[in-house]
Amino acid sequence: MSQYLTSNPSLIDFSQRSLYISAIAIAFNPTFWNTVARREYHHKTLTRLFNGNSQRACYALALTIFSLGLFRDALYERALRSQPTHPFLQGPLVPPIAYGLILLGNILVLSSTWALGITGTYLGDYFGILMDEPVTSFPFNVTGAPMYYGSTMSFLGTALLYARPAGVLLTLEVLVVYWVALGFEE
Repeated sequence: MSQYLTSNPSLIDFSQRSLYISAIAIAFNPTFWNTVARREYHHKTLTRLFNGNSQRACYALALTIFSLGLFRDALYERALRSQPTHPFLQGPLVPPIAYGLILLGNILVLSSTWALGITGTYLGDYFGILMDEPVTSFPFNVTGAPMYYGSTMSFLGTALLYARPAGVLLTLEVLVVYWVALGFEE
């Protein structure tokens, strides 16, 4: 497949540095938060930085993860803008599918954040902040990882909206990186 992609430069422009920067950011974020969370669990590094206040430490990590996500998304959008479009992704059905993926993806992400709260969403369990019971309502009755799959759907919807094959490739990276992250988190 890589030979096909590199021999057909009209699909993806591999000479664009922004493509690689976006790919690095996509891989970095879950690597970062899983590393920091595991370090917190074993050594209470952030809790000690916040004078023993695990709640504040968790909120600081939440703000950091959220900010890194915004930065990653901006790098993704920049990478897409520098890539060629493809006519197959510019058909009349593509925009409604793209908007549908973005909408459903955001519903999964936002509803899981609502169900878990900030500390449940942003690795509070690694800080010793536990929920009273597991969340089994929507969206967790649809998938065990609604934030990851919702985010992936939003990435794909954006790639389709921009009609960029490079976005589809980066979305595949998002999916693989999240699958690896799930292996560490479960």
